[in-house]
Amino acid sequence: MSIIESVASLGRKGIGACSTLGRAGCMLLNIVFGKPEPRKNLPILIKQLYLVGVQSILIIVISGLFIGMVLGLQGYLTLTTYGAEGSLGMLVALSLFRELGPVVSALLFAGRAGSALTAEIGLMKATEQLSSLEMMAIDPLRRVIAPRFWAGVISLPLLAALFISVGIFGSSMVEIDWKGIDAGFFWSVMHDSVMPSDVINCFLKSVSFAVIITWISVFNGYDATPTSEGISLATTRTVVNSSLAVLAVDFLLTVLMFGNS
Repeated sequence: MSIIESVASLGRKGIGACSTLGRAGCMLLNIVFGKPEPRKNLPILIKQLYLVGVQSILIIVISGLFIGMVLGLQGYLTLTTYGAEGSLGMLVALSLFRELGPVVSALLFAGRAGSALTAEIGLMKATEQLSSLEMMAIDPLRRVIAPRFWAGVISLPLLAALFISVGIFGSSMVEIDWKGIDAGFFWSVMHDSVMPSDVINCFLKSVSFAVIITWISVFNGYDATPTSEGISLATTRTVVNSSLAVLAVDFLLTVLMFGNS
């Protein structure tokens, strides 16, 4: 391949990426600033909250429990080397609130709910359900995409809070019930180490990840090629792109929140 062909191929890929980003941005603006229809969309929103939120609780709880237990065990093994096992409560709480809670719950949400949203919307496109709505003068973005988007934005922060709570409980089981750390000392150190800013930053991270994951999920489903192969590729693309975006945005937010501390 000549240099001119390589540059042309790179240019086509760049134009395609810009076009995709532009379509995704227009969809997001239409969802966020479009005319709300609460009477029509509220039942759909409640159903989607159950599908993407409630049905994700099991994997969040199990993952949070074992991650909290592993974090407590590894922290105990490390800190006892330096005689600093009294800082275990602080280690667990700050690790979960600042990083593990929002990030791991977002990755699990992308794999469980994000892929399901993409597959569902892609299947609706492949079976021409979205085209049928347009024929009946019903905007699919308002009736199909928007309720699913807002359900994801609402669900993930709540799931992250549940993940952190279960993680702290799992860690306390290891530290207090197994390793014999004094319960009062463990909880008091944890209480003193977690600042309101940590809770606020955790919430901001969770909301940011929720917007990114749900946006990528609904757009890939809406933009998918209406074939079985196209839906499969869109679903895979959702999980990969969401995971990479979460990790990249987490680094940027961490720099902004803690870079000057």
